[in-house]
Amino acid sequence: MKKILITGGAGFIGSNLCDYFIRKGYEVTCLDNFSTGFRHHIEPLLPLPHFTLIEGDIRDLEICRKACEGQDFILHQAALGSVPRSIHDPVTTNAVNVDGFLNMLIATRDSGVKRFIYAASSSTYGDSEILPKVEEVIGKPLSPYAVTKYVNELYADVFSKVYGLECIGLRYFNVFGRRQNPNGAYAAVIPKFVIQLMNHESPVINGAGDYSRDFTYIDNVIQMNERAMLTENPEAINQVYNTAVGDQTTIQQMAELLRSLLSAYDPEITSVAIKHGPLRTGDVPHSKASIEKAKKLLGYSPTHRFEEGLKEAVKWYWEHL
Repeated sequence: MKKILITGGAGFIGSNLCDYFIRKGYEVTCLDNFSTGFRHHIEPLLPLPHFTLIEGDIRDLEICRKACEGQDFILHQAALGSVPRSIHDPVTTNAVNVDGFLNMLIATRDSGVKRFIYAASSSTYGDSEILPKVEEVIGKPLSPYAVTKYVNELYADVFSKVYGLECIGLRYFNVFGRRQNPNGAYAAVIPKFVIQLMNHESPVINGAGDYSRDFTYIDNVIQMNERAMLTENPEAINQVYNTAVGDQTTIQQMAELLRSLLSAYDPEITSVAIKHGPLRTGDVPHSKASIEKAKKLLGYSPTHRFEEGLKEAVKWYWEHL
């Protein structure tokens, strides 16, 4: 039985990974400090014999060492997300995303773990205007968060070259789906708009709504983590991959589709207005990924395009909120 450590395993993406790999027959350890994750996400897993929870912080190197001991793979999801949060508090964002990341690399190296797969970010493309985004061409970061995620890639590359650690980075593009938290000041746009529309409140788009995103459903992200973990293709190791669908949807289109899908559950939502506010500092204007590299080297094939994923997400939110 292979052993996987999932950091940030009580979070949105991490808990979905925990569920998936437990079902696949792996022994799973979750490391989380519950700063942004939730215990109820992993509550059903706690009694299972092949699931272990370590409550701790990746800023503590000894906790990282303890968690990495005896593991075959690390899926590093723990981070402080959100561009606005990083602008408000760059020090904590850096401490978690850079210092914590380095701790995990050191603990992975020293524990003799086979492979380190980590959550990178599309924010690394920064001010690059090239579409679609290809892994080898990036711009200058537009936020402290983007800086931290780029530094992660640099550290992983150095650890692969200097210490021989197998590292694979997954540049997540606007991941959404079941369990993504709709509450709080730094909620992602889709769950935030879902809860507002369900409450018959007008969602507010930052700017004219013409900024675009490559919204990526959670099941595609799970697939990429699994393929990165299991690949035996030597060319696929020590690479960074776009983790996306290759679609381009404007924020206005997303909001209107969301309103339409939710109206099937509550017809009154049809009449809720979509409003507009000022642009948000640090936002990348357009985001569309090339997924050719992931297809070629990892055999990636997304199962959910944006609308398919959004239908599943809306159904989940309606049943659980």
